[in-house]
Amino acid sequence: MPHKSIHADTAQDGDATPEFLNPCFLGSGGENSEVFERVLLELLRDHVYWRRNFHPEDPPPIPMLAMHEPGYVDFVDRMRTELNTLTAALKRSVPFFNPRYLGHMVSDTLLPGLLAQLITTLYNPNNVSPEAAPVTLDLELQVAAQLARMLGFDTDPERIPCAWGHLTSGGTLANYESLVNLRTLRCYPLALKDALLATRQPLQLDMPGGQRLQELDDWALLNLPLAEILALPKRLATALRVQASSAEAHIFRLALQEARVETTGLVAFAECHPACAEMVVLAPVTAHYSWHKAARVLGLGTGQLLPIPVDSHMRLSVTALAQRLEECLRKKIPVLAVIAVLGTTEFGTIDPLHDIVALRERFRACGLEFALHVDAAWGGYLASIFREADGSLASHETVHAGFSYFPSAPVYASFAALKQADSVTVDPHKLGYLPYGIGGIVWRDSRITDFLGEKAPYVFNQADETSPANQHTQLGQFILEGSKPGAAAAAAWVTHRVLPLDRAHLGRLQCHTIRASEYFHDRLPQLAQRLADRARLIVPFEPDTNLLCLAINPQGNRSLAALNRFGQRLYAHLGIDRTQPVQLREFFSSRTSVGRDMLDAEDLSRVLAAIGIDPGTFVTLVEDQEIQADSLFLLRHTLMNPWLLKEVAGRNYLDRYCDYLEKLILAELDSGSWLAPGSGKP
Repeated sequence: MPHKSIHADTAQDGDATPEFLNPCFLGSGGENSEVFERVLLELLRDHVYWRRNFHPEDPPPIPMLAMHEPGYVDFVDRMRTELNTLTAALKRSVPFFNPRYLGHMVSDTLLPGLLAQLITTLYNPNNVSPEAAPVTLDLELQVAAQLARMLGFDTDPERIPCAWGHLTSGGTLANYESLVNLRTLRCYPLALKDALLATRQPLQLDMPGGQRLQELDDWALLNLPLAEILALPKRLATALRVQASSAEAHIFRLALQEARVETTGLVAFAECHPACAEMVVLAPVTAHYSWHKAARVLGLGTGQLLPIPVDSHMRLSVTALAQRLEECLRKKIPVLAVIAVLGTTEFGTIDPLHDIVALRERFRACGLEFALHVDAAWGGYLASIFREADGSLASHETVHAGFSYFPSAPVYASFAALKQADSVTVDPHKLGYLPYGIGGIVWRDSRITDFLGEKAPYVFNQADETSPANQHTQLGQFILEGSKPGAAAAAAWVTHRVLPLDRAHLGRLQCHTIRASEYFHDRLPQLAQRLADRARLIVPFEPDTNLLCLAINPQGNRSLAALNRFGQRLYAHLGIDRTQPVQLREFFSSRTSVGRDMLDAEDLSRVLAAIGIDPGTFVTLVEDQEIQADSLFLLRHTLMNPWLLKEVAGRNYLDRYCDYLEKLILAELDSGSWLAPGSGKP
């Protein structure tokens, strides 16, 4: 039976919640608990049956009479007591599953993934190698291929490039890995030249332009296109086989290993190649804080993570990026990577990937190369909206049908350009609606694995890794992690099988969240109008996805510090208070801020004028923490819960949130708690 169109979903009870969502989640009230319990019990019994029948001739190690022993009874009683204590404490957890939660990037989890993770945990596979996870490691590689197809990468192993990837504990680790591997790639040609010169090996490794690799200087080698670097190991292997004896080849391989940055260390490698010490990473000011952590952890230093301003839409400024690249070219500063964000953490905005790809071609022609890594931890799964079931890219007209605004022309162009990125971070535990922690990274070219590898003979089968069919299955030697849960891979694999990553399946859920965001966006002017005599309420930046921010200012107030105090007072009713039961909260949202370094003077003035703030009250340094005037406070809303448009007594949750926010604003205005302490003035 063919699936319905994503725009033909029917709703129940006269609301805008499509029927297809009904079996997908446990439900905010546990509506699907019977299905959940029944399936989980079936799978648990099946697991126990497997245990009993592994070798049924073996006598059971736990005798049946044991359960009557005092020690046994005592242990079970203590276990149940502590588990009951745990579940009682967990009732203070954040109710992410409920449509009253509009805060961070988390919601209810899809039933297929939740069940798959729970039951696979009983088998406890370790995806470090096939020996520890003969089933789930293969599933993890299949998940990577599923993600790759959603992003637009080629997954045909007979073609170059063919994508490769794996799961991580989250987007932070995926971002770390991207820089580690890109540094390995960019330094490899330098090490190869060092080994050739050290062994005086006259290998013919001709490069584009007709020069031999040995003749190129460090600048040229650091700016080889990644495709050229990725091809070097195979070309080198061919040259050694044809031009060198087996003894010479062995000596050369040892010399190459000794010359690589992974062996010498950054300090020694930079002494031989000073330009490597100046290598920079360019990232928008809206990039996730994990990039600063990555720069510190990897020894690059945060001083070499250069911030790129954003435009008036909070997207990376292509003009500013081009200027920075021009400076790097002029000063001969190598650029390790440009980071683009597909769904910023604070604003959900989409950086212009298509323009960055065009810049890469422009600067490549001038001799400056950089890798493009896309941090799509948040927005990666939105690519399912753009992907047809056959893997092709849907047209802009097709995607736009059924929406009021989404996707804008730049947003569509960015998703269309995803396939030209070198690597992508994507988090299944965000818009994939899977349990924490399931992140992931996908590389456009699987030849990246030729440059990686740590061999442990007790873990990795040396014979298997030389087999083309198995060369990527020894996962632990290619990644930053060692032991890793196979249950995470099972959760993602089952979910992607039940809801394939295209617009006819998982894309329908993503579309629903975008429609909820558009609904909320269109209701806010009504709220602003009702509050006009008492406060200003604006959406300072056009939302690209399902994340929306608000700025709220008491009418007549010109002080940024007062606006921030007022916002903090509102958030005191909308954030988590660990001293109170969560049931006392009507709704939850989150918060963020806009610093002076995020916008240029013109855009900052525009935002401040729209909200009624004197730019002179926006200070650079804050000595008194009570002033809070070095950034603009915003209420932040992540609209990914599947039930936001569910109507209760004729009002959906977004309407009810607007009503509640209005009451909060008026109550705080009347209380005067936002006024400067002791002054009675803003």
